[in-house]
Amino acid sequence: MVNALAKLFIKDADNVQSPAVRGAYGTLCSLLGIALNVLLFAGKFFAGTISKSVSITADAFNNLSDAGSSVITLIGFKLAGKKPDPDHPFGHGRMEYLSGLAVSVAILLMGWELATSSVDKIIHPQAVEFSLVSTAILVVSIAVKLYMGSYNNAIGDKIGSAAMKATGADCMSDSIATGVVLAASLVGHFTNLVIDGWCGLLVSFFILRAGVEAAKDTIAPLLGQKPDEDLVKEIFSIVMAHPEVTGVHDLVVHDYGPGRLMITLHAEVSAEENILYIHDIIDNIEVELKENLNCAATIHMDPVDVNDEKINSLKTMIYERMVKLFGKEINIHDFRIVEGHTHTNVIFDIMVPFGFKYTDGKIVEMVAEDVAKIEGTEYRSVVTVDHAYV
Repeated sequence: MVNALAKLFIKDADNVQSPAVRGAYGTLCSLLGIALNVLLFAGKFFAGTISKSVSITADAFNNLSDAGSSVITLIGFKLAGKKPDPDHPFGHGRMEYLSGLAVSVAILLMGWELATSSVDKIIHPQAVEFSLVSTAILVVSIAVKLYMGSYNNAIGDKIGSAAMKATGADCMSDSIATGVVLAASLVGHFTNLVIDGWCGLLVSFFILRAGVEAAKDTIAPLLGQKPDEDLVKEIFSIVMAHPEVTGVHDLVVHDYGPGRLMITLHAEVSAEENILYIHDIIDNIEVELKENLNCAATIHMDPVDVNDEKINSLKTMIYERMVKLFGKEINIHDFRIVEGHTHTNVIFDIMVPFGFKYTDGKIVEMVAEDVAKIEGTEYRSVVTVDHAYV
């Protein structure tokens, strides 16, 4: 149904890189979610009332909170779609992440409320009245929630929306929770065991877990997370497809919301090339990155002596010594030498991952000691420690 509605109401529905298209998908799924959750609330509240079941009634209000969450998601998509302005030159895309976080908080609050009411029901148990009507409503509810979870996850993956995937996870958790409520009703009817409160407590666990997972998914991009590996590979592929570029390093991907990426990187080029010609190549690569990845790109040129055999040989030797010293997880770049009367400075950057076993100061010290041991030379290292952001 969602795909049919998308084709009917969303223009250029396959262009998911467009902020307008993403916003349209968010609006469509949010409105559908509001409508379905309100209907589920009405049905479950009626079922809970006639059966006197705290777990069914709590599950009904969980659906009502889901409708409120869909409203928050809808507002988030609307705000995220606003164009950049003087006070927010990078746009408002992170509002989508904030709306996802708000949904997560709402899920956690509902889970906590359900847990407290369930504990009270465990302490003061009350028999649940069985009815075929309430059973049928719960079965239909499970099917509807599974469908909602399916389309929210599918659209969330399609447009890269953490908020929608958080909603999808919540729907899947709700279907499990309602299944537990249904099981409690059936057990109570056929065995006379009063486990309504215990099942409500179990439902609250599923809701709380969904809230925690959703919060983690929305907090990560707000804090600044490692970019997607496929995106990094595509960036390298586009840049390195140009023969004038001999290497890429210091890649940083800045995320200002879905579809609002800024990329900075250093591209190594031959020092012997005409600077105007290379500058034109770099400009073309920036345009290519923007057209293919819908991002703003800034590239810094690093001229290197690609044809100097002495430098290339020394670089290979230094790299092998660094790997032996620190392991294969390191890399070096911006390698050059400055010869003097008394010694030669070997200048390079060494790239290490975050959480490396040595501090930056210790790395510089170890490199200096190792380079000074190279026989028959008077080399002194001038090293800058970099960290991998991808």
